[in-house]
Amino acid sequence: MTVGAVGVGRDPRGLAELAKVVEGAGWDGLFLEDYLVYQGDVSQPTYDPWVCLAAMAMTTERIRIGTTVTPLPRRRPWKVAAEAVAVDQLSGGRMILGVGIGDPGDPFMESDDPRVLAEMLDEGLAVIDQLWTGQPVTYSGKHYTLKDAQLTARPVQEPRIPIWVGGNFLVPSVRRRILRWDGSCAYKGSTDAPQQITPDDVRALRADGGRDLDVKVSGGDPAAFAEAGATWWGRWIPPLSVAETEAIVRQGPPTL
Repeated sequence: MTVGAVGVGRDPRGLAELAKVVEGAGWDGLFLEDYLVYQGDVSQPTYDPWVCLAAMAMTTERIRIGTTVTPLPRRRPWKVAAEAVAVDQLSGGRMILGVGIGDPGDPFMESDDPRVLAEMLDEGLAVIDQLWTGQPVTYSGKHYTLKDAQLTARPVQEPRIPIWVGGNFLVPSVRRRILRWDGSCAYKGSTDAPQQITPDDVRALRADGGRDLDVKVSGGDPAAFAEAGATWWGRWIPPLSVAETEAIVRQGPPTL
């Protein structure tokens, strides 16, 4: 299940309460969209998802929590690495980090060039992966440079916190990125003309991976996706009232 940290009842306290309801209703995860201004709409307050994740970790015991997705080029990768470790420790190893290039129209992005954002995403992931080892890191890239930098706090999960990749998986570089890391929370087609991911898409992605790969999908027939090898079926809930959101959550996950 995915929601935005925006509006009444989607502040850290409200999302901590929602996470309890999600867990009690039998869902396996609650993921937050990572915005500073939710989809560019300033009419409702947007809350920092990382503070919300910490609050959610404290009120749950079982569900996975994380971001789908964090626009990594908007952040310093070492800061994201440290925050993710803290949430993983706080939750007892339940954190999943979803990443993407972000929206080039986001006023807080350092570039509006998708190629530059993609470069920053790949370099940022390389830096995070190395910092999670707890060993000194020296890295020299086009966008990030580190010399003997070290974060000694390490994730609970081994070998690392799972990294899921978002974006349009019809783009070859996005597909390569998915196969490099641990999972897909990608969509299909452009945001202007989205397409429904199919079970055959899932089969092809897993076949290309040649290993275990988490694949998160939404819409369609959950049973058909499960048969095709998808590991997660998610439902997105738009900004709604607390009562409306909880009514959807309490319906529980689909029965396969």
